[in-house]
Amino acid sequence: MSGHSKWATIKRAKGAADIKRGLIFTKLSNGITVAVKKGGGIADPNLNFRLRLVIEAAKSQNMPKETIERAIERALGKDGASLEEVTYEGFAPNGVAIIIEAATDNIPRTASQIKSVFSKEGGSFGRKGSVSYQFKQVGQIVVKKDDKSLEEIFDQAVECGAEDIEDRGGEVVIYTAYADTARTKDNLSEKGLNIVSVDLIKKPLVQMHITDKTKLEKTTNFLEKLEELDDVQKIYTNLAEY
Repeated sequence: MSGHSKWATIKRAKGAADIKRGLIFTKLSNGITVAVKKGGGIADPNLNFRLRLVIEAAKSQNMPKETIERAIERALGKDGASLEEVTYEGFAPNGVAIIIEAATDNIPRTASQIKSVFSKEGGSFGRKGSVSYQFKQVGQIVVKKDDKSLEEIFDQAVECGAEDIEDRGGEVVIYTAYADTARTKDNLSEKGLNIVSVDLIKKPLVQMHITDKTKLEKTTNFLEKLEELDDVQKIYTNLAEY
């Protein structure tokens, strides 16, 4: 029985991993399609920085080249015409501000699914602008420290156009103006910094800390429920621990 039970557990784990992998690929494919559309139909990642970032993220998840190409083709064809980028705002449990970016070909369906999570998990769905003023659009570049000190990286980052940095142990997060992200990233690369990732994000102006374990778990469970939705692309919060 123990052998059968172990096999069943392995199969369940593999099934869950496959589902998660499929969900990630769905989100990335939609992200690629939206990036092409928002970039004026430019399908060349060298000329469309947002597309380049999504493709790099897709490659980091081992998405097949053919899948990436299909997503680009979809954006240029009729199938991609109906895919839209939509944003929702509100509050997670315990008053945590949240912004949700989604890509969908059916806005009523997506809105209904997101509102359902808010209703069932104790959140408060908000109107447009209800929390966005608490965030700033910035570029986020993560670099490895390697053999460099924080002070060295700080000086180099400032020279490259960084607005702020954040120490995260073996890595440093560099924030730059949204429109300067590509230029700053290239400048940092030229200085020899080991870049881990680059993203365009909404950064909270003030972070919220939840120290109560039960409250924190309720909030993170709510956020995880949203992340499980196919149409949800990115979630931004002012929760410091998330």
